[in-house]
Amino acid sequence: MDTTPEPPQSQSQPSARSPEAEAEAEPEPEAEPEAEPESVENSERSEPSEPSEGSERPERPEHPPRPAYDPPPAHAPRAPWADGVRFAFGTLTVLPVRGTRWDREAAHAGMLCAPLAGLTVGLCAAAVGGVLLFLGGGALLAAVATAAIPAVLTRGLHLDGLADTADGLGSGKPAEDALRIMKRSDIGPFGVITLLFVLLGQVAALAQLYGQSWAHGAVGAAVAGAAARCALTLAARVGVPAARPEGLGAAVAGTVPWRSAGVVAAVVVVGCAVVAIPFGPYAVVRHAFAALAALAAAELLLHHCRRRLGGVTGDVFGALAETAATMALVVLTFG
Repeated sequence: MDTTPEPPQSQSQPSARSPEAEAEAEPEPEAEPEAEPESVENSERSEPSEPSEGSERPERPEHPPRPAYDPPPAHAPRAPWADGVRFAFGTLTVLPVRGTRWDREAAHAGMLCAPLAGLTVGLCAAAVGGVLLFLGGGALLAAVATAAIPAVLTRGLHLDGLADTADGLGSGKPAEDALRIMKRSDIGPFGVITLLFVLLGQVAALAQLYGQSWAHGAVGAAVAGAAARCALTLAARVGVPAARPEGLGAAVAGTVPWRSAGVVAAVVVVGCAVVAIPFGPYAVVRHAFAALAALAAAELLLHHCRRRLGGVTGDVFGALAETAATMALVVLTFG
């Protein structure tokens, strides 16, 4: 029996197959295994370094170009409060306070400090009135001096602004012509009449307050000064445009955010009520209402100026201050 192992079948008779069969039987090259989902996602996320020929996909760099300069900060830097105090006193008074900055950031802080400048002016006026009373002067003389001191400490700018605004609004002309009238150096009949009645109203109210006591007159002068400048803070809030591209109105218009203006107004109203605590509970309510009425009167005038003139100017700011001060003094005489 032959025990020789039989050769494997795959190696037997290689020549028996035709060349065509060999070509058909030739194994195809193995296909590359399909990429896993993670590799596909990675390939879709990654950007090709060189686009293939015939591709319509636009070339884009791997990283955006870096600017040659540092971008500006998201929020403009705020001026220190010391610069704001200097701005307020240097702009709204003639007191020897040197301002170091006059940009928009300093205007923002300065208009927030405006009631402080008004309070200082009111206290100076009350001090002069008290001296006259101590020397034997009557309440009327003390009232005239108290009304005159704010005009001296502001170079009459607020009274001049009141007269110019009255001339512009009283002319009944379009905004451009009214602004042209307000820019003149002379005063028309509307301005003269307005100045006359406003000053008479202030003197009459102060005389009645001084007739009660020096303390009532002094507190009234301080309340009127703080409320008058608080009206300027509200007029400089965001959303109130300037009627002209130059001047004080354009420098401070829109520099105070709404929330900050509201906080300053609330502080002024509460402060006016607190200083009246020694006079009794009814006086507390009356002084708070006087501050609110002053701000409301200024807001009504501001609304009319925006409608007629298109915004605020330095003259409008002066008119707002005198209107608020007069309204505060008149309300304090009630009761």
